[in-house]
Amino acid sequence: MSGVPNSEVRLLGRSEAVRTILTDIDCAARSGAKVLITGETGVGKEVVARLIHDRSARAASRLVTVNCAGLPDSLLESELFGHVRGSFTGAYRDKPGLLEMAPNGTVFLDEVGEMSTRMQVVLLRFLETGEIQRIGADRSHTRVNVRLITATNRDLPKEIAAGNFREDLFFRLNVIRMHIPPLRDRIEDVPLLFEHYLATYCDQHRVERPQVAQGTWDMLMAYRWPGNIRELRNVAERLALKSTGPVLRTTDLPAEIQRGSSLEAPAGESAVQAAAQSSQVEELTARMLRHGESFWATVYPLFMSRDLTRNDLRRIVEVGLEQTNGNYRLVVALFNMPSEDYKRFLGFLRKHNCHLPFQQFRTVSGRSQGGSRPVAVAG
Repeated sequence: MSGVPNSEVRLLGRSEAVRTILTDIDCAARSGAKVLITGETGVGKEVVARLIHDRSARAASRLVTVNCAGLPDSLLESELFGHVRGSFTGAYRDKPGLLEMAPNGTVFLDEVGEMSTRMQVVLLRFLETGEIQRIGADRSHTRVNVRLITATNRDLPKEIAAGNFREDLFFRLNVIRMHIPPLRDRIEDVPLLFEHYLATYCDQHRVERPQVAQGTWDMLMAYRWPGNIRELRNVAERLALKSTGPVLRTTDLPAEIQRGSSLEAPAGESAVQAAAQSSQVEELTARMLRHGESFWATVYPLFMSRDLTRNDLRRIVEVGLEQTNGNYRLVVALFNMPSEDYKRFLGFLRKHNCHLPFQQFRTVSGRSQGGSRPVAVAG
């Protein structure tokens, strides 16, 4: 699935799964029904949403994309529905929301499973009436005709059972259901995707495109790609930039691929994912602990862009708590954040379900308050 800037949106692959997805896209494009796209982070859900829009009768109108995980409630509501002047600090003028700005178009809500319960109610009200009520207004402003496509990497039925997602909203969204399988379940798509991204980035960075040795192909095919297509795309760009010869050899591949591809699957699948995650966690931890980089500049952007998973973030927090004997205030200092960011840091962790109980890190005898246990980090 192509996600390179300024490239035509395409669905790449020769697997049966890709052929099924293309059929489902054409089917969804023929109607104006709501679509719910599910799948792991990085599988290309936004690409599928764009293709549905581009092939639909709404293609001449706008496609608006909103990442629900990247915005707090107040900002997300303002972005979607707009606000009136004076409704909150900084609201100096009336501002239309994105739903108003895409008449007869499509709105794609990514990571809809991250919406708070309150925002779920607001969205449900809009789906029932089609009316826009801007923040601060005492009545509806207008009605809009937009198609809604949503996506999530969460298991929404489980979230409903846990009380985290409204069942009535799920039924509203789940009209046409499309599931995008992970790359490890359609590994035959790897060569076509890798060749596409390698060629694209070599052209973009004006470097000679290397040939891929057979052993390199074997290693790329044996790897389980826990980060899916987003990880493959990043690897291709990294190799395009660091390529030093006419042939791409196994030694040129990132360490996590060299390690991961040597492990057996599916029994070793979790170990492969752990190896890839561990490498990234070690690198990010080293940048903070050894090089003085801030958590907000190092970890936060990757997490918000979904290049870092919740498990990765929890492991980074765990490293900090191990070092500080479970003291979150010391973690703030350890990760090079100002002390006044303490509440912001805890709020961020709680919002994304990455706040770990500090008590478990205070049960090991002999660990000092400042933390004396060494941490294995990439140097």
